Amino acid sequence: MPKPANKPKPVSAARAAAFEILSRVEARRGNSDDLLHSSHTEKLSSEDRNLTTALVLGTLRWQIGLDARIQPLLQRPDQRLTESVALALRLGAFQLLYLDRIPAHAAINESVELTRASGNPHAAGMVNAILRKLAGQKLPGRPLHESAAAIARRLSHPEWLVERWIARYGRDTAIRICEAGQKEPNAPLLFNNPADAILPKMDDGSRLVAELAAASSLSAGRVWDTCAAPGGKTLILAARLPDAQTLATDVSERRLAAMRARFGEYPYAAKIEMKVLDATGPPSELGMFDLILADVPCSGTGTLARNPEIRLRLAPADLSRQAERQRQILSASLGHLPVGGRLVYSTCSLEPEECEQVVDAVLAEQGIAGAYRVLPLEPVLNRLEEADLLREPLKGAVSGSYLRTLPGTHPGDGFFAAVVERTA
Repeated sequence: MPKPANKPKPVSAARAAAFEILSRVEARRGNSDDLLHSSHTEKLSSEDRNLTTALVLGTLRWQIGLDARIQPLLQRPDQRLTESVALALRLGAFQLLYLDRIPAHAAINESVELTRASGNPHAAGMVNAILRKLAGQKLPGRPLHESAAAIARRLSHPEWLVERWIARYGRDTAIRICEAGQKEPNAPLLFNNPADAILPKMDDGSRLVAELAAASSLSAGRVWDTCAAPGGKTLILAARLPDAQTLATDVSERRLAAMRARFGEYPYAAKIEMKVLDATGPPSELGMFDLILADVPCSGTGTLARNPEIRLRLAPADLSRQAERQRQILSASLGHLPVGGRLVYSTCSLEPEECEQVVDAVLAEQGIAGAYRVLPLEPVLNRLEEADLLREPLKGAVSGSYLRTLPGTHPGDGFFAAVVERTA
């Protein structure tokens, strides 16, 4: 009996794992970071694990641009591909265009086999033909003048986000933000690490928020980290304020369980209390806190290099939805500040709706505006510099009373922070 035609051939372990992870991300059955540190990669060799990571994150970062290059090569411009075929094409196109060390024949052949193995043998010829055409193309350079749409295609970002950033930060800064979003996140560069403290590994932006919170408190007896997972900022607070009683809360028991395991590595974390709690409506018996850190859930547009799929999922309407929850958390948290107590509100968003507009809106509410004030952040940053924590000053990061770091302009991700003090 003859063998079945077009039987799929074996695919390398790294590409098979990358294809499965990308499929799950597309179906919203997980995010790239969690999936890359899960059972999908645990049996891979170190070399294959590195390749899988590069394939997954690179394909997600460049997906918008890859689709823009693939679409004109389809038989019909409006042709709709099944998701598995589209993933095989993107995975192959990313390798051809952005990974110089991978031979073209390997990228093409294994993308064809992934197409067959995913139940689409009829599309294998099309995938082969399109990728062979792409293999002969070059990436376009940066033109002297380009529209927001052209920037979005070239740097693989949603056009609506590019337009917002141009309007908000200017064209050159917007381009730097997009360029930063296409690179592997840098190792931490902002801070000097003192020898007297074993600090957690974390990105510069998250650490900056935690260091600002610790430095903004003149005397903290009780500290509350309202949205604490994954726990790095809580650890910074515990290390900097060893005499304080620190409470770490999160709405997810699963995330708190992961934090407990993480905290076991740090002796100074032994005094941290943890509790499952929704920060939008904390109970009154929670009591008062001298220092509160409200690093709230947000769109994450300041972290697109680290979390590339955000750009593929986010829609303009999501910003107002996030802002509503952020206002609830900030308003509820302020109710647990005594007179003289301070709260640091922060996000990893570049969008004003989630940042200064949230602070302004909550403090403008009837009965609240006269009882709180936003403190200037320059003195807090100066304390970090005087303590020799910062390797270099954060030039231009403070505007008015607010801190705003920008990818491509400052080290690390994009973060926003404000310090609010209760006055009456």
